[in-house]
Amino acid sequence: MFRWVREQLSVRVGTVGKVSSLWETAAWGLTDQPSFLNQVLMVETDLTPAYLLAQTQALETEGGRLRREKWGARVLDIDILYIGSEVLDLPELKVPHPYIPERRFTLVPLAEIAPDFLHPVLQLTQQQLLNQCPDESKVEKYLADSQ
Repeated sequence: MFRWVREQLSVRVGTVGKVSSLWETAAWGLTDQPSFLNQVLMVETDLTPAYLLAQTQALETEGGRLRREKWGARVLDIDILYIGSEVLDLPELKVPHPYIPERRFTLVPLAEIAPDFLHPVLQLTQQQLLNQCPDESKVEKYLADSQ
């Protein structure tokens, strides 16, 4: 699935650059579901934020995602974490993603590939955000990491 997503992003969205390892974590939000696998990708794109969101949501649907309940089990979830140093507060899209500072499962792969990238609102690097993240959930490198 991860390879398929990377291929589709490179066709529909832009050039896929750095790719983090796969990381396994306990489910977040609704915790009575299987563990999550997480990965962060850097993608260079010329798409508008709205069209980028439309493309990622289309990929989620094509990948088998059914939107039934917030934070419910899902086959695929693509979050737009940053768009460079842009700050957006639209009803359908908030950038930077508002939960980045609270989610270790997001910060570990982010800090792996872009430790010095500055959060445009908080003015902290990804490594600094990870170091002060209140989430103490275990985030482990996935052994079957098939980049």
